[in-house]
Amino acid sequence: MKKIGFIGLGTMGAHFATNLIKAGTEITVHDIRRGSADTHLSAGAKWADTPRELAAASEVIMTSLPGPAEVEAVALDETDGLIAGMAPGTVLFDLSTNAPTTVRHIHEVFAARGLHCLDAPVSGGPKGAASGKLAIWVGGDETVFSTNRTALDTLGDQVRYIGPIGAGTVAKLVHNAAGYAIQTALAEVFSAGVKAGVEPLALFAAVRQGVRGRQRTFDSLSEHYLINQYDPPDFALRLAHKDVALAADLGREFGVPMRLIDLTLADMAEALDRGWGDRDSRVAMCLQQERADVDFTLDPKDVQAVLDAD
Repeated sequence: MKKIGFIGLGTMGAHFATNLIKAGTEITVHDIRRGSADTHLSAGAKWADTPRELAAASEVIMTSLPGPAEVEAVALDETDGLIAGMAPGTVLFDLSTNAPTTVRHIHEVFAARGLHCLDAPVSGGPKGAASGKLAIWVGGDETVFSTNRTALDTLGDQVRYIGPIGAGTVAKLVHNAAGYAIQTALAEVFSAGVKAGVEPLALFAAVRQGVRGRQRTFDSLSEHYLINQYDPPDFALRLAHKDVALAADLGREFGVPMRLIDLTLADMAEALDRGWGDRDSRVAMCLQQERADVDFTLDPKDVQAVLDAD
């Protein structure tokens, strides 16, 4: 394996560096707090006082930092940053949750000097970082990714190339924003169910075995939405609207704010006004495509191939 430089030994990065050391990697580490590296140095890692020093000792560099400002400062500072010490051909994988504009900017500056930057945000949390059960979504030059992916495969079991620079970061933001929106919706409807008199554990035990509870969150996109086919319906929009309306009524009856449910109901009502009541309930998702001015229809065979790959 190539010489690895790792910057950012926080909650996630500390596990990543440990797993690289366990895999027998020659690794140099850096963090704004040297004490964060004590365990890694004891296990055989080398220390670098600056990102520049680390870059000079590394062929592949990984950063796991709080956000865009920190990544840009570490990467592009002309005095002590990575760019000041990287040799031509050196690769940076940014594991941070970053902004697409930031990684694209770093990529552009690096490319002018014969350096490589790829965004490689991760999903799996601290437990996944420790166990290696982790998704890593990569954007950038596919050849550079393929040639240098060994270190990524040491960190996660689901390393996937997504597309050009920034694509991995976009995938991460889509994933995380969806997760927290769903979390907010669950808090809303669960509070209504408990206030309506259902014991919390019984409610939890019941809903987790419903159709949504048994299905992986994003797998439902494969049904109707990605392939843009809403006829015949699995469950008609008019019936789904009735169900959501009843849930909104339940919230009002018990004085529970239902802001997300009210927004959902408004979208469904708009879709009904389009005459879509007897189409599959997911047809209401088309309204957001119109607002965003995006249009796509995937081949059902291609979508099924993604499902079958797991």
